[in-house]
Amino acid sequence: MEIAVDVRQLVKVYEGKVKALDGVNLAVEAGKVFALLGPNGAGKTTLMRILTTQLKSTSGEAYVFGLDVAREGSEVRRLVSYIPQEMSVWTDISGYENLLIYAKIYGIPSTKRRGIIEDALEKMGLSEVANHLVKTYSGGMVRRLEVACCMLVKPKIMFLDEPTIGLDPSARKVVWKELASFKREYGVTVFFNTHYMDEADLYSDEIAIINGGKIVKLGTAEELKHSVGGEIILFSVEIDSVSEDCLDNVKKVSLVSDVIANDSELSVVVKDAETALPDIMEVLRRKGVSVKKISMTKPTLDDVFLKYVGTRLEYGERISEVRQIRDMIKRG
Repeated sequence: MEIAVDVRQLVKVYEGKVKALDGVNLAVEAGKVFALLGPNGAGKTTLMRILTTQLKSTSGEAYVFGLDVAREGSEVRRLVSYIPQEMSVWTDISGYENLLIYAKIYGIPSTKRRGIIEDALEKMGLSEVANHLVKTYSGGMVRRLEVACCMLVKPKIMFLDEPTIGLDPSARKVVWKELASFKREYGVTVFFNTHYMDEADLYSDEIAIINGGKIVKLGTAEELKHSVGGEIILFSVEIDSVSEDCLDNVKKVSLVSDVIANDSELSVVVKDAETALPDIMEVLRRKGVSVKKISMTKPTLDDVFLKYVGTRLEYGERISEVRQIRDMIKRG
């Protein structure tokens, strides 16, 4: 089994104060799609920038296909491509001209550039707008152009920092369809982080959850969901009315394996929801907790995230921020 990414006790401290990474250990198998989930400030982008040789770690080791990212950076850069959160194409020139610039940067021979560029444009559905200025593109088209730029050199591994953030569902689907096709055709390893749980669930082979600079859980989507346990009973309540004593009493109910209080929700993990529900309701009634709504589901990645991070992944504000930045760049 070839290892694409090997990280050992990686630490990154900014300005001697902020510890963005705190002893990260990670191994990603070659040819896999690997998702990194975590709240804002958890260390996702820092880890990705170290692996793509943009940042130096404070301590620890990191390897990409056996190459030390600190000592063999030039060799690593020949194997990787990277799409940042911020826009990585020029908006005052055409899509074709952007790809031509990247082709020259990557050292693609002049005799092969046109064919490779046209193939990348076709794969990403951009052939008809190849000669249009990028500032006339929609957000989804810009992101697809950025993916096309990464595909020019057929990298061994693609690092994608929130590749579809801010895109509508149909645009997100197009991007992932082409990424999946590219992976199948060339055996590329894909390492990405995202705020969309459905992307991690649908497209990844393995998922790591990072929080406070540490990997707190690792596994396939199904393994992570299974780790939460049987079923989830979600109670909509006035969370301030739920005391520690109340939570302790709910935990003591037969068949209850975990209880998580978050905002206006009380999530109770149980082995059998129908059997446990009456006893849980009796505890809440005795403790004076008013229940507005009850729902029962199987564990999702949102529930996994809540269990291991202690909060749900909030992406609305982050999406708005990225859209504003990218719109500002497009306007020049």
